[in-house]
Amino acid sequence: MSHEILFIIGFVIFIGLMMAIDLGLFGKANKPVSLKQAGIMSAVWVALAMGFYVLILNFGHELHDVHTLRRLHEINQKHFHKLAIDNHNLITSLQLYRKTLGLEFLTGYVVEYALSVDNIFVMVLIFTAFGVASKNYHTVLLWGIIGAIVMRFLFIFLGAALIDRFHWILYVFGAFLVYTGITMFINRNKEEKIDPENHPVVKFASRFFSVHPHFVGNKFFTKIDGKKMITPLFLVLLIIETTDLIFAVDSIPAIFSITKDPYIVFFSNIFAILGLRSMFFLLVNIIEKFHYLKVGLAALLAFIGLKMLASHYAEQIGLTTATSLYVILGILAISIVASLIFPKKKLT
Repeated sequence: MSHEILFIIGFVIFIGLMMAIDLGLFGKANKPVSLKQAGIMSAVWVALAMGFYVLILNFGHELHDVHTLRRLHEINQKHFHKLAIDNHNLITSLQLYRKTLGLEFLTGYVVEYALSVDNIFVMVLIFTAFGVASKNYHTVLLWGIIGAIVMRFLFIFLGAALIDRFHWILYVFGAFLVYTGITMFINRNKEEKIDPENHPVVKFASRFFSVHPHFVGNKFFTKIDGKKMITPLFLVLLIIETTDLIFAVDSIPAIFSITKDPYIVFFSNIFAILGLRSMFFLLVNIIEKFHYLKVGLAALLAFIGLKMLASHYAEQIGLTTATSLYVILGILAISIVASLIFPKKKLT
């Protein structure tokens, strides 16, 4: 069994255990998640991501079984790391490789975590539009995240296969991200609305399933006179899954601008997704205060897209992975601070 498969198996087992702990904290007595619980789990997820970063710094070469200079050259070329390998010193070269992997993971994690904030804006709209009780948020988000993990796995490794075969597709990804960033900036003040009755997912599901008109606790299905029906909560879950699919079209190409190693893309992506649920409960009541985040995310997407378009010259003009991380953190910090210094004016 290859080292990559062993890493994936171990990671999936880890995900299962942590989600069980997460569910144990959030799912007690079917009550709304408190700010304290959300804060604790948010801190735990971030700490675990940082722990994984340290693991990569020390054992990252084990991921692709890199123990020789020949293997290191092979992986360096395959994943476009552009490492300055010392052909006379394996230990130094492996340290450089692990440091590069760690930096790519950390940068990808920050990008995905930041883009997840946009998911939260939309999730709040969805829950509000459908009148979902706050005590049922955690159930929908739990299953939503499980579905998102499966979809991201498929998207990421499909994307890696496309890049490996058609390297020019990176320029398509880059142009798309620039376009998305510009569009997000133009529409930053546009009021988003969700019509529960006319939503495309609701119409589609109604064609194939019998829909119960009322919520039934935290259940996705119910039986009425022996007939199985889906509840409005299941419709909400379908909409959230569809929304995540749309967001994945932005976020996955964005991380491929940082690293071409699909395993690092997967690990950074999944850590950010796993922290999304606790971050939602942490920000749900204050998300509107960060009104400049849309501008920040638009700038972030445009920056990443431009970096992809200029990938051949990025290193020459100083756009290393480390520099990109500083720029990304700077964009996010400025948008958050600006939101606090210049609060949104209330309409009278």
